[in-house]
Amino acid sequence: MTTLVHYEKLGSIARLTLDFPPANGYSHEMMRALDDGILRARFDDEVQVLLLTGAGEKFFCAGADISGLAAMTPEFKYQFCLHANETLLRLENTPKVVIAALNGHTVGGGLEVALAADLRIMRRGSFKLGLPEVALGVLPGTGGTQRLTRILGKARALELMLSGRSFGPDEALALGLIQAVVEDEDFGAAALSYARSFTAPSKAALAAGLIKRAVQSGGDLPLEAGLALERELQARLFASGDAKRGMEAFIKKERPHFEGR
Repeated sequence: MTTLVHYEKLGSIARLTLDFPPANGYSHEMMRALDDGILRARFDDEVQVLLLTGAGEKFFCAGADISGLAAMTPEFKYQFCLHANETLLRLENTPKVVIAALNGHTVGGGLEVALAADLRIMRRGSFKLGLPEVALGVLPGTGGTQRLTRILGKARALELMLSGRSFGPDEALALGLIQAVVEDEDFGAAALSYARSFTAPSKAALAAGLIKRAVQSGGDLPLEAGLALERELQARLFASGDAKRGMEAFIKKERPHFEGR
C-alpha cells in the first residue's frame, strides 16, 4: 500500500511528508494518514516540534485531488470536508509548535493545510501560492475562508480569494503569510535547522507549546476568559523543570539548558 504521509522522527522533530505524485494532492486517505501522524507526534513526549512538508522538488501540496473530488457524492464531500477540518484543528490544537516547510507550489487546499501550521517558511523559487477555488465555482472549503481572514484581515483575504490569483514567495512574505523565504539549496536541511531552533536545549519547548495554546485557544475568547486560560497555562509552566532551569540561569547570568519538560 502506498504511504501517503511519511512519518520520520528526527531527534525531537517529527517530520510529516505529504507524498502523492505528481502534485501531492490530498485525498480522504491522505487526510487520515496525516491525522494519524499528528496524533502519533502529539502522544510522543520526545517530540517537541512537528515539521510538515511535501515530497519532491516542485509541490508542497496542490490541494484536493479534483478528479477524485468530482466523483464523490455530495454526502461524501461533506464528510470529507468535515474530517479535513477536524484534522487541521487537531494540528492547531496540539500543544507543540507546528512548522510548514513549503518546498514548492502551495495552492488551493495545500495552502489551507499550511495555514493550520503555526509558522510557515518557503523555499526560494518560481513557486506559487493562492486560493483559486472561485474559478471552480466553489470556496476554499478546508478552512481557507476562516484562517486566511484571521491571518491577513478581511480585505486582503477577500481580495486573494475573490480574484483567485496566485502569487510568489516574496509577496507571501510581505503579506505576513509566511515568516521566511529560504535561499539555501538544501531546503530540507534548512527547514530542519529552523525547526530545531524551537527545541531544547536552546528553547523551552514546553513553554513554546503552551504559548501556542494560549494564542490558538485564547485569541477569540473575551479578554477575561483569555486571561484565565493564560493563568492556568502559566501555573503549569511555573511547576515545570524548565522554568526552574530558566530562572536559575537568569539569576546566575548563564545560558539556560532546557530539557523540554
